[in-house]
Amino acid sequence: QIDDLAEVDYSLNSLPAVFRPFIDLDLKGIVFPAGNYTDSPYVAASFAIPEQSDSMLYLAFSEYFFQTSSFAYYTAGAFNMTIAEEVKSGNSFVFFLFNFFLQTCSYFNINTEIFGSIIPEVAKYSVTPYPVMLKLMATEIPVISLEQDSFTVEIQGSMEVLAVLPDSTTQSLFTMNIAANTSISLNIFDQKLMGSLCLNR
Repeated sequence: QIDDLAEVDYSLNSLPAVFRPFIDLDLKGIVFPAGNYTDSPYVAASFAIPEQSDSMLYLAFSEYFFQTSSFAYYTAGAFNMTIAEEVKSGNSFVFFLFNFFLQTCSYFNINTEIFGSIIPEVAKYSVTPYPVMLKLMATEIPVISLEQDSFTVEIQGSMEVLAVLPDSTTQSLFTMNIAANTSISLNIFDQKLMGSLCLNR
């Protein structure tokens, strides 16, 4: 089990190939929603590891592994989240992205007054600035593509912006569609695997 949302099956795909200097283990790694082993809509393609011999262990991951991960988390609803100031904890890398966005919103003190200055229709709903709540939802399975030194994630989704009124009720202000393309590069720094995130568009 990876976390509360997903599990991984890394069964042997074939018998281990034992050679004099090395052993090849061919695993078919499938990520699926926790407690719900479902067939993936993707087809695993074979790939080869470049011939190298200067390290003790090599690990290679295919796009299929990341595609099934995306499918599993999408099916489990991990890409759907409500962001408000009281949100302080969550699961997995998905929450890290949303929490980063939340802290950015808090830093700029985004409220109905900010949106009202951009969208005149919003200003009609409130003269007094009210905090906002964001409801994010992925509308399609995020697409993950491997590249030479990084991988990209394309997410199609929607965001609903709501005003939080003094009586704790909410008023929907507007909904927008979102298409985001990000690049994630992995590097080893101080003996730790670190990731850097870049928003392409």
